[in-house]
Amino acid sequence: MAFRNFGFNLDGLEDYVGNHLRIFISLTLGLLMFVGMISLSVFFIAVRGKEQVMVPDVTGEELTQALLKLQVKELYPEIQLRFSNSSEEKGLILEQDPAAGTVVKAERRISLVVSSGVALDKVGNYLGRNISDVRADIAAIPLLSIKEPFMYQYAKEPAGTIIQQNPSAGTDLTGQVVMELVVSRGQENARITVPDLEGAALQTALERLNQARINFIFELVPAGEGDIPETVAAQNPLGGSEINADDRISVSLYAPVPKEGEAAGLFRYTLPRNPYPLPVTLDALFPGGATRRLISINHPGGDFTLPYRLPGGSTLILTMLDRELYRQTIRSEEPSPELF
Repeated sequence: MAFRNFGFNLDGLEDYVGNHLRIFISLTLGLLMFVGMISLSVFFIAVRGKEQVMVPDVTGEELTQALLKLQVKELYPEIQLRFSNSSEEKGLILEQDPAAGTVVKAERRISLVVSSGVALDKVGNYLGRNISDVRADIAAIPLLSIKEPFMYQYAKEPAGTIIQQNPSAGTDLTGQVVMELVVSRGQENARITVPDLEGAALQTALERLNQARINFIFELVPAGEGDIPETVAAQNPLGGSEINADDRISVSLYAPVPKEGEAAGLFRYTLPRNPYPLPVTLDALFPGGATRRLISINHPGGDFTLPYRLPGGSTLILTMLDRELYRQTIRSEEPSPELF
């Protein structure tokens, strides 16, 4: 009664406080429920973990290719270097852990053992091996080098085969060592039967010459009525003849006929003379970036010729022992000066 006399309404105050208290409690409970739902979502995401992926097989591949494969799977490499038994394995993956096909979580680390090449503390045995392969192996050994020029002698072993070495296999590499090698020239009086090429297409003729290991030189002749371009018109000596291993034959080919946008002619280059045939390749690099190997042979040096018909703007690249010697770009609008 007394409070009402002073102008206060106690019942209204109680209703006001009660309403706001209920609102406060409702908001608090709502906030707690929202935080709880967020926490549960984070918990379940954490429990579920990262996506599972299958480990790819990268053994035997180059390191760069292996890294790309792992990157696609969201896996991280852990690289270890190790010496191996062959210089050809340098930069290749020797081992991986986990093994290919294993299912792991993304972002897992994959252990890769990468070859760092050959490590030797003794001279290897190079007898019976081709000098080109031995060059590559010895180039990877810091303490070993080859004395050049080589010594050559006629032998029953194929040309290019190492028949003597000094120091001998097993010698300790305690310092810089220079290898002295004797290389086979092949048999002095070896005779080869000339294959029959007349009428054969260019690619077929090249395969037969390569199989017979015969040196050759091409010339182009114009195709007459009834003649088929890019086929052998004549050869000297004739098929079935016997020649010495270091002789070469002359092959006349009906000239290629270029289509629109193409170039045709006779590639010619004088190679350095060698005591025995060395690996020679001629590749065509097309304007779009693709490449095609036109020929891969062992050549003793001297005149090297090869007919071609290729897209205009292509580049011919000549290499010997994997070393580029010469390149030539051909244009469709420029007829070859050696076509006929």
